[in-house]
Amino acid sequence: MRSNSRCSGTLGLCAAVLISLLSTAQAEDQHDDAGRSPAAAPVLLSNGTYLTPTAAKGSVLLALNPGLKDAPNFIAGQPVSEALSPDRKTLAILTSGYNYVSDAKGALIAADSNEYVFIFDVSGGAAQQKQVLQVPNTYIGLTFTPKGDQLLASGGADDEVHVFALNSAGLWGESSISPIKLNHTSTLALATGPLAEGIAVTADSQTAVVTNRYNASLSLVNLANGTFVSEINLRPALPAVPTPATVVPGGEYPNSVAVVGNTKAFVSSERDREIVVVDLVHGVVTSRIKVAGNPNKMVLNKAQTRLFVAQDNSDQVAVIDTAAARVIDTIDTIAPAGLLGGKQKYHGASPNGLALSADERSLYVTNRGTNSLAVIENSPRGGHVVGLIPTGWYPSDVVEGPGKMLYVVHVKNVSGPNPGNCLGYQTFPCPVANSPVTFVPNEYVLNLEKGGLLSLPAPREEALERLTIQVAKNNNFLSAAKGEEAEVMAGLREKIKHVIYIVKENRTYDQILGDIGRGNSDPTLAEFPFHTTPNFHRLASQFVQFDSFFDAGGVSGTGWPWTVGGKESDASAKMLPVNYAGRGGSYDWEGTNSNINVGLDGVARLIANPLSANPKTGGPNYDVLPGTGNVAAPDGPDGEVQQGYLWDAALRGGLSVRNYGFFIDLIRYNPLVQKTPSLAFAYIPLERDPFTAKLNVAYAANPQLAPLTDPYFRGFDSAYPDFYREREWEREFQGFEANGQLPNLSLVRLMGDHTGAFGSAIDGVNTPELQVADNDYAVGRVVEAVAHSRYAKDTLIFIVEDDAQDGPDHVDAHRSTAFVVGPYVKQGALVSQHFTTVNMLRTITDVLGIDHLSVFDATQAPMASAFDLSQSEWTYTAEVSGLLKGAAVKLPIPASTKVAGAVRKPTHDSKYWAAKTRNMDFAEEDKLDVEDYNRILWKGLMGKKAYPAKRTGQDLSERQSGQEKVISAAKVSTNN
Repeated sequence: MRSNSRCSGTLGLCAAVLISLLSTAQAEDQHDDAGRSPAAAPVLLSNGTYLTPTAAKGSVLLALNPGLKDAPNFIAGQPVSEALSPDRKTLAILTSGYNYVSDAKGALIAADSNEYVFIFDVSGGAAQQKQVLQVPNTYIGLTFTPKGDQLLASGGADDEVHVFALNSAGLWGESSISPIKLNHTSTLALATGPLAEGIAVTADSQTAVVTNRYNASLSLVNLANGTFVSEINLRPALPAVPTPATVVPGGEYPNSVAVVGNTKAFVSSERDREIVVVDLVHGVVTSRIKVAGNPNKMVLNKAQTRLFVAQDNSDQVAVIDTAAARVIDTIDTIAPAGLLGGKQKYHGASPNGLALSADERSLYVTNRGTNSLAVIENSPRGGHVVGLIPTGWYPSDVVEGPGKMLYVVHVKNVSGPNPGNCLGYQTFPCPVANSPVTFVPNEYVLNLEKGGLLSLPAPREEALERLTIQVAKNNNFLSAAKGEEAEVMAGLREKIKHVIYIVKENRTYDQILGDIGRGNSDPTLAEFPFHTTPNFHRLASQFVQFDSFFDAGGVSGTGWPWTVGGKESDASAKMLPVNYAGRGGSYDWEGTNSNINVGLDGVARLIANPLSANPKTGGPNYDVLPGTGNVAAPDGPDGEVQQGYLWDAALRGGLSVRNYGFFIDLIRYNPLVQKTPSLAFAYIPLERDPFTAKLNVAYAANPQLAPLTDPYFRGFDSAYPDFYREREWEREFQGFEANGQLPNLSLVRLMGDHTGAFGSAIDGVNTPELQVADNDYAVGRVVEAVAHSRYAKDTLIFIVEDDAQDGPDHVDAHRSTAFVVGPYVKQGALVSQHFTTVNMLRTITDVLGIDHLSVFDATQAPMASAFDLSQSEWTYTAEVSGLLKGAAVKLPIPASTKVAGAVRKPTHDSKYWAAKTRNMDFAEEDKLDVEDYNRILWKGLMGKKAYPAKRTGQDLSERQSGQEKVISAAKVSTNN
């Protein structure tokens, strides 16, 4: 399918021609002779985009099976790096992730719970798996020596380098000098150990150069005898009198390293957005090259005169002249010029891996965010994207092998909990053999992210043109709001002046609304039914019940970036499975880096967290993560550095913002701080009325949110009831009621449905049922306060879970509850249209009249079907679950509050739950074995009822009563 384009560029993908080609492509059948196969049918993902990993002709998708004796069918996940041997015959693939294996009883099989180096023979084009090497820990770094006689892998949190060598039989095995210890006894991080990351080797194959993520340094290692040689500090020297104004950040979070000859190294500082040039002979930094985005992987040309650097956030590749140490070109990777039209400014491609073709005429770049491989014409006149190739989910690296074969690894698989290229988001039941799926051990959402290797011949121009169109379709690049949608959103924008955005934690749709009596709901899975969550049930029935809403993120570390930024950074995507597996690293997704509040600097940081003090002086520690650089923060659409969050868009739009609990530094809530004598002074107690006590309980970890944050609204803490959070929010709301100054955007975190901390939770809110009921009542109180205020006529309330945490749900691990409440919202409606977190963000930005956040919400539809512009009247009065009226609960709930159902006790008391979870850490989101926790919840709440054995994916709507699309609230209530 060749275009007759008169547009500029190799492919000629101007907008008019592309629209024509798209129309043609959509009308075609997926014939094998066109390079398609049934497996290439688009799969709908949880963020609203589509996946076609085998769309290219000749492509082969391989699973990575390490051949474990105890688990012969186990497939490894999170392959993050590739290396091709100098003779171009051997391909090595490194995993860094959540590769834990449990037996049938759920016990960890330690011998099998490792990471892997897969060895493939690619000399004949097809990838033939030859070996699998197990390593206890890894993180990203993988390379052959220039001589090809050794293969090196970084040891991640084990702070070492693994060296593999060929034996007489031609097989790779751990060398006698391996592993080589890097000997770090401390780090620059707070409560985070060392982490060996990127790795490269000098031209003479004698010295390995390793980046140390949390030490901002390079380690040099002798590969002849396996000894540590020296360490080079990558940070600028401190001035004589350090202050925030005089300290220059630099060299932090070193990611990858490239070595020119034997004497010069280039290091990508992911956090500080620079390439640090190092003299290896003298052990000093010689220059720093600033780049626009967060630099990660790099590749040198053969002559080592040009260095190509992938940059997340800016969605670019920087081309550096290695002799002059300066950027000479930048190349956008998201799409060919003209393909996105006016949406070109939005980011989300997230380039993170790259390779040059053998003739160096082409540069291939993995776009993690858009599940594509960018093909770039590498020209002395300047590079540019000439086409895109669909890949697997979250591609992470690429190499070109013999015969122009491309090998692309991707981190996640397309199967999710349902095998066979069907996630269950589009059709029910999933039209795939072997469905429904039988649940077995190792089905935590991160266990299910299996990844794989995609191999394909480099497409010719005609095929590349078609594949580019497929990527555009997969990512909704040319979508536009339909006329009716645009009309609805324009009407709302005219009428609505305030948005309250409530984010909760970790519950699936069926866990809460399974018993609601209509829609695609399974009552057998309702762990927190109507008598626990009367307000959630009433909000869904009185307003809109969304029975096909999916959280874009699988866990909090992915959920929060999607929920407030509409995309996910590469730094967070790569670190998440490693951190969640307990293999090292820090939780960097909500404003802190290395457990340090980088939303503040200098004295302000010290006041917020005394634990960050310089141990020698007791004052601010200016030598550790100076400034407010955040490795995981998104940029705005016009390049506003680290200002790509929802609140940033509102502020740029001239709107007012108030923050209640988003991105709060949590370390001072930690029970370990309270219980450690030397740290206890820093603990912030569980004060019920911090405003009256004038106790600052919240310090924001984001520079824009810091001055906008209510200091008396406690952040994430499972020991603290949402009742008191809502009461603090309502205290300020009453003030706004009096002065008419309600902010345009209010961010409210009510996280009690996360549950946990049963032994320390206060006021008797210390079981899962009580905590979810408390969360339900707090949300209901917010809605009631707005409904009976002067703001009822012009305020919308959006309520979402940041993730569903893989709980029981008959459709999918990502399906969750979502609510839209207020004027002009349909009443008594059932909306089964597929929506995700991204659609909700698009709706909020449209309602507020502000810019979009990323390429994803800019190209996906708003939730217009939830609204009726003629429905201006509404009201709501909260009810309280009878669980919270039990004698053991000490919350000062107003006596006038209507009790939903009978007063009752929880199924078990706090001692039961504390005993069952005694080894679990609830101090932060997800710092526990969630698969195990979900089973504990089920057994404790559902008794002898068997844990759900299968996720059928069936549409149960016909089994429910009253299936009209609009049902009265009264009718639904009777079903509860």
